[in-house]
Amino acid sequence: MFADVDTDYSPAAPASTCRSSCTTPRKGSSRSCGSSGTWPGPRRSPSCAAGKEPRRGRGTRARSWCARRPPGATRCPYWPRPTCRSIRTSGCAWRARTSRTSWNAPSTGVATAAAPGRRCGEEIWPVLDYADIEAGRVSEEDLARLRKRGCLVVRGHFPREQALAWDQRIVDYVEGNRFFEHYRGPGDDFFGTVGSRPEIYPIYWSPPQMEARQSDRMARVQAFLNARWRSESDGVQWFDPGRDSLYPDRIRRRPPGVDSGGLGAHLDPGTLDLWMTEAYQRAFRHLFDGTVESYDPWDAAHRTAGPQFEGSTMCSVFRTFQGWTALSDMKHDQGVLHTVPIPEAMGYLMLRPLLADVPEDDMCGVTVNQVFPASEKWHSLLLRASSGIPDVRAGDSVWWHCALIHSVAPVKDQQGWGNVMYIPAAPWCPRNEAYAGSVREAFESGSSPADFPPEHYERSWPDRFAPARLNATGRRGLGIG
Repeated sequence: MFADVDTDYSPAAPASTCRSSCTTPRKGSSRSCGSSGTWPGPRRSPSCAAGKEPRRGRGTRARSWCARRPPGATRCPYWPRPTCRSIRTSGCAWRARTSRTSWNAPSTGVATAAAPGRRCGEEIWPVLDYADIEAGRVSEEDLARLRKRGCLVVRGHFPREQALAWDQRIVDYVEGNRFFEHYRGPGDDFFGTVGSRPEIYPIYWSPPQMEARQSDRMARVQAFLNARWRSESDGVQWFDPGRDSLYPDRIRRRPPGVDSGGLGAHLDPGTLDLWMTEAYQRAFRHLFDGTVESYDPWDAAHRTAGPQFEGSTMCSVFRTFQGWTALSDMKHDQGVLHTVPIPEAMGYLMLRPLLADVPEDDMCGVTVNQVFPASEKWHSLLLRASSGIPDVRAGDSVWWHCALIHSVAPVKDQQGWGNVMYIPAAPWCPRNEAYAGSVREAFESGSSPADFPPEHYERSWPDRFAPARLNATGRRGLGIG
């Protein structure tokens, strides 16, 4: 179905040292532009200034894109070793740093978008009724608002009674299998600070979760969201917008009366691999070659071709949207999701570490084996626009573009339940097809999926969702038949 795209590279392949002389100290202003967007000045190096690129050693599987780029394509190097220095001393990083357009365009656009400051609810978040999506009567105005904000609440995605019944069945599922007696604590650091014991349940294969994943209603909304992306270009179909890969994720149950620390601002598309892997260098080519006005956060080109660097917080699949389905009613001030609703902000995030005021061994906090952080120190301009969801009811679903900054607000003395099933839009593509094999194995054995800590609570649970209950959507999503 998909055109042949080059995925023959491995971030773990033996790396060569960059022997070019692109290692001179930075020059230029040391002024901070964390909130003002002021250009601090370039960092030059003699060899980059002379047009030379970092030399590559032998023995790596990854070939430089420069060696086989199509006519007219940007020269963009590839670095197998994930180090800040290798990014900073690269030819494309130098070109990005020394182009005022490369930095000023995204910073100006972000400043304009963030100017209204922190707001929440339907004032910022687009809201659509599921019935309008199903009937195909979403207006062009609503579609434009979704594209501008990159986030959405779908009202009545599932009937409220069905969502509440799913919530109760999940309780019966975990209690009937004595989950709380065997619970060993958080399996990862990412959700280890949320507070309640537990809040994030490492449960993947309950009947309610699988029923929701393979339902026609879920498939219809996922296809609608996928269609907001450009899924085909240059003769390549990057993903199939009408087929989801059933990416399994966990559930959250936050009871009344608890305190929760929430989750800090971050994003999940990757870490240093966004600068260093060949596929992402192509995906972000406009940011690195100075044509930043041409960068389109809705273009899937090259995003579906290669994996992330391995880590405990990685997501192996390409998601057009992250999402969850509400299993309880939730007020907007009860520790809910916030996003920075500016899809174009990814350009700012990618270029910000290359400016002169950032220490040589720092990428604004981005490193392997952790989520991509957004902080007041480096991204205060962006965080001004953080906006929370409106009130939601059980059965509503919430979605946000895969590259949006998002967070979960802390809460004290939670009022009412705060329960969700995490279900994203992860369309079928080479990257997701590769992960589907491990998902099938985990589903059949009741194991934790490969992207998550190996806790495997459900292996011996007799009432987990059985393979015989898969419908056509479920089988396609798991790559069966």
